[in-house]
Amino acid sequence: MEVKTGYPTEAEAREAIVHVGRRMYDHEYVVTNDGNISVRISPDTIVVTPTGISKGFMTPEMMVVMNLDGDILSQGDRGPSSEVKMHIRVFEENPSIGAVVHAHPIFATSYSIAGIALDQPILSEAMLQVGTLPVAHYAKPGTYDVPDSIAPFVNGYGGVLLSNHGALTWGSTLDEAFSRMEVTENYAHVSFVVRSLGGGRALSSEQVKGLSDLRKDMGLADVLMPAGADTITNDTDVLPKTTAFQGE
Repeated sequence: MEVKTGYPTEAEAREAIVHVGRRMYDHEYVVTNDGNISVRISPDTIVVTPTGISKGFMTPEMMVVMNLDGDILSQGDRGPSSEVKMHIRVFEENPSIGAVVHAHPIFATSYSIAGIALDQPILSEAMLQVGTLPVAHYAKPGTYDVPDSIAPFVNGYGGVLLSNHGALTWGSTLDEAFSRMEVTENYAHVSFVVRSLGGGRALSSEQVKGLSDLRKDMGLADVLMPAGADTITNDTDVLPKTTAFQGE
């Protein structure tokens, strides 16, 4: 398995987490003290968000530095979130992962509650960036049941929906991990709207393969792609109904 190289410094990780935390808060992916973020700064060392603080109002000094054994190496006034267990498990399961983001965006969280995987081949951008997203079975937040529930999905997926809990995404960098969270929420939102319209024209298996090949050409990490439709349904234009009026 590929091992990540080129880690950010601790100072860079602290600043990056503050920046992404503000974006999470501004996007309304979290409320009150929800969510957590982590960044790997060495093969066995991570910087994580502290417990009990809004992600929109953090400072670099608040961050907690830990090793993958769960030992705290340094911290500010607060220790790490109890959810750090699932972050550690992601890093342990896949050495190529450099950052993890957990949030509760409205549409993705709603899909997790409904038990509906994001696996419909309807949005090209989502296929390129996150592929398909499963729903992990319910696990009590803060317990070791949560990391056990997500472990089967860390390799091969770009993220996972946590049943009745929210969404978890990861990437080689924090930018990629948060971008996947944004794409996941957009994917869920679009999926919801398409369902409300009575369904949509899914990409065919041939079109999905084309996107998979494009991912490789772009140098993106492999993720499992949804199964495409058996036939092509979107190869014709849909023209609006119009009425022509000629002037006198």
